[in-house]
Amino acid sequence: APMLSTNFTNFSHSEFACVPREAATDFIVKCITAAGATTSHATDLAELLVAADYRGHFSHGMNRLEMYVKDLKTGICDVKGEPVVEKETVATAMVDGGNLLGPAVGKFCMNLAIKKASEAGVGWVCARRSNHYSIAGYYGLMAAEKSMIGMSMCNTSPLVVGSRAQQCTLGTNPIAFVAPTNSSDNFALDMATSTVAVGKIELQKRKGENIPNGWGADPQGRETNDPTKVLNGGGLLPLGGSEIGGGYKGYGLAMMVEVMCGVLAGAHYGKNIRRWGTTERIADLGQCFIAVDPKAFFPGFEERLQDFIDSQRNLEPSDPNHPVLVAGDPERIHMKKCDDMGGIPYPKNVVEYMNGVANKLGVSSMTTINPKV
Repeated sequence: APMLSTNFTNFSHSEFACVPREAATDFIVKCITAAGATTSHATDLAELLVAADYRGHFSHGMNRLEMYVKDLKTGICDVKGEPVVEKETVATAMVDGGNLLGPAVGKFCMNLAIKKASEAGVGWVCARRSNHYSIAGYYGLMAAEKSMIGMSMCNTSPLVVGSRAQQCTLGTNPIAFVAPTNSSDNFALDMATSTVAVGKIELQKRKGENIPNGWGADPQGRETNDPTKVLNGGGLLPLGGSEIGGGYKGYGLAMMVEVMCGVLAGAHYGKNIRRWGTTERIADLGQCFIAVDPKAFFPGFEERLQDFIDSQRNLEPSDPNHPVLVAGDPERIHMKKCDDMGGIPYPKNVVEYMNGVANKLGVSSMTTINPKV
């Protein structure tokens, strides 16, 4: 599929098509149900993918539609059944995801974690036999909407070379942490434990440009600026890049996610997870969902958090043209611009490509509009 990236600074109506969020959701639901999923699971997936694009995380939104369709059409991802609680206590639960679509598993687990947190102060749910669940931050936001702190983590296909190694044995293994304030504001961290996503390496290769230090390694595990070496036998570097640049910290975080997800949940982990983009066997991803009720701790959490966030934003910036932001602000800026336009701006070649995917499924093309601004 074409690479998705949106540059609002140079936004051109001739290059982008504006798709209302409702239309994007409807389009994805129709495609996923046509591929064999239930309407409920298709809706779960559509909400995640559209939320990813709306928040500016295009790599995990509509860009992944064809991947989900492929998983469903090949039968590598199951279409029947629901996640099942295998074991639980007042505050914890172990869930069998049934090899269903990742967002259906994720929403089930986070709702369960929220319910347990409302009763016990904390809810901790792990899932095995799950699949790609789009942006980790969505599940943290689910908890924040209930005035709770939310965390989520997931292991993924091996794309990352650990410090001092040559072989890719770790995924980009995202971590999300969302904490609510007493307004619609929140602290919303959603990050990979690699320096960049593989899509950024691919984009640099297509442009014929080198990659910055810290992004990737060659087949011998050595840091490189050549995207071709990264994509042909090399791998991504952990957050921080090389060991001397602090990459061992990202390496440790990636392993922590494996412990919290794959190892704790009894799912595949490390090099045992199937290679990215393949369907030779089920993914069996491990995922972790945590909800914490701040009311179980010292009073006034939301007010203090708002004060803390504001104190950071009000700092004197190093560049007057770039104010100090906190985690979640780039997404809020992106969502505001989408709202002003009346929809999500997708490159026209991406819309055409996705319409081609839909056409093969017997689904009508996406609805587009003229941007309001």
